[in-house]
Amino acid sequence: MRLLVNFVYCHPLGHAIEALHYAHGYHVANPDARISVALNAATPVELASLCPFVEEVYPVPVDVFDGDATFDLSGLPRDFDHYVNDVRGFLPDQRAIFPGLGAYYDAAKAHFTGEFGIAGHNGPAYAAAQHLRLAVTPIPRAGHPRVALLPGGSADRSLYPSVRSWELIIAALTGRFPDAEFVLVGKLAADGRTATTYTAAELAAIRAAMPRSRSVVDAPLVEQLATVAACDVLVSPHSGFGMAALAVGTPWLTIAGNRWPEYYFTGVPFYSVLPDITRFPCYTTMGPDPDPVDDDGPRSPSMSYERVTGDLPEIVDGAAKLIERRWPYRDALVDHVSRMSIVGGVRWSIDDAHVLP
Repeated sequence: MRLLVNFVYCHPLGHAIEALHYAHGYHVANPDARISVALNAATPVELASLCPFVEEVYPVPVDVFDGDATFDLSGLPRDFDHYVNDVRGFLPDQRAIFPGLGAYYDAAKAHFTGEFGIAGHNGPAYAAAQHLRLAVTPIPRAGHPRVALLPGGSADRSLYPSVRSWELIIAALTGRFPDAEFVLVGKLAADGRTATTYTAAELAAIRAAMPRSRSVVDAPLVEQLATVAACDVLVSPHSGFGMAALAVGTPWLTIAGNRWPEYYFTGVPFYSVLPDITRFPCYTTMGPDPDPVDDDGPRSPSMSYERVTGDLPEIVDGAAKLIERRWPYRDALVDHVSRMSIVGGVRWSIDDAHVLP
């Protein structure tokens, strides 16, 4: 059987992880299948090379906002036995926001001759809630705690903590783990893919606050993931890179908030420090963002210095649970679902992994 996971969506890294997760689920259920993946060309398609079960990856150039776009799909074989698609390409609200996706999926439906399906829902047999692991070779582990730190992703700069907040977090973590080595990760380079909205000067100031540090900022993504795989924890706001960290087996401490709750649970311990949404409104998803506060420039309430200060003990304790390996995955998931129920519940997760038996 030849199967295509047709998962062309917006280009941030996390959506590539979603696609590879679904490809893995189909591989587990159909170990003899020849599985390929189609991704937005601006997505880090090289992640597919870390999945031995993926035979081919097809990058598709797409402007998600151009509803009049046409697509040359001649390089994409038509005759897969099955092609399973990202459901968002067929949801009216998503097509209204991203008309270019609607145009792509309409063109794809006319192009392919095999059986249509929605990834994870129908088509060939699928094994849900499997634990994707990317095949990286980690650098040697340290004899002391190693903390990877991603200050922020590619969204507006106001949606990530200030340098002052990161200095506070680093000082608190150093107080708990005085021999910790920090590893600064991220991407500044403007190359058509996602890059951090922090400036080089801001990242330099954050690194200067780290007593022991190294930086892999702007190293190739696979190299960064190999480095993170040798860390005891990744500390960051919500980010697709955090999903990739889980996929290389590294626990993730999330300073949660902003638009999206965490929704990827893949067998690796994690801890999301949830904001008090009555004081620091967030989780607006596709709706309007809350009014920013004045915090070294405009800042989303859930990323403000006031919020970070109030939650600092929990940030340190959550990181300690993960670093000290005393927070098993099952405990992490049960605890997360319980705490999320206070702020509106875990509304969804990939493969409904949060739905506990």
